[in-house]
Amino acid sequence: MGYHDLTLEIDDMIATITLNRPEKLNALSGGLQREMLAVCDELKNDDNVRAVIWTGAGRGFCSGADLTGPRPADAPEPGWQQMLDEDGWVGRQAKAVFGIRKPSIAAVNGVAAGAGMSLALACDFRIGSENARFKTVFVERALSPDAGMSYFLPRIVGIGRAMELVLTSRAVAADEALSMGLLNRIVPSEDLLTEAKAMAKMIAVHPPLAVQMAKRALQHSLDSDFESQLHFETRAIQLGSAAKNDRIEQALAFREKRPGVYTGH
Repeated sequence: MGYHDLTLEIDDMIATITLNRPEKLNALSGGLQREMLAVCDELKNDDNVRAVIWTGAGRGFCSGADLTGPRPADAPEPGWQQMLDEDGWVGRQAKAVFGIRKPSIAAVNGVAAGAGMSLALACDFRIGSENARFKTVFVERALSPDAGMSYFLPRIVGIGRAMELVLTSRAVAADEALSMGLLNRIVPSEDLLTEAKAMAKMIAVHPPLAVQMAKRALQHSLDSDFESQLHFETRAIQLGSAAKNDRIEQALAFREKRPGVYTGH
């Protein structure tokens, strides 16, 4: 489908999604929210895509909710009961990004604030430029975290640091973000997408079903005890090895000392 507030490029098994509201630092309008849900739905069953990159156009990654535009039609009405209804429109965004079976990388080119920071945290890992900056923002706006931040942040940086970042709402620059685990790597700004695509390619060349089950196993571990995780690992190996042709190709490639060429079948 065609998009207005984001762009989608698919090349060499890698999908690059660029939030495309640079004049607003890619703030999440109702239109952009809907397109994010739509692009996740488009990609989740596309066998030609084996890794996904999220980034932003211009100077920012995503500055959070667009408070200057009209409220999305399906956003909750004011009031506690409506605000606490099951997922909410930002919850659906978090579930869509986190739930894509393909590995996802956030290429953080600038500020990631509020729900924009949550978007970066929902990805499997993050590469940043020297201009990357994180800020939780929510308490400054008389809000508590949403879009999955209260789930992702303590699991990435630990509960103490998560409490500090949320309750102070202080900004975190790239170097500190790297030291606390918000970023996996920092690269020069001009190399950010090149490096993100290189890492995505390192993922995309592996057997896709095995990669997807490896991702699911790691996600499952976030809320699992040891025994349950062992059982899940066994099941994941069974499901991940169900691609018979890829199993044969892997054995041949190993024997012939060459890279494998995998189809997911």
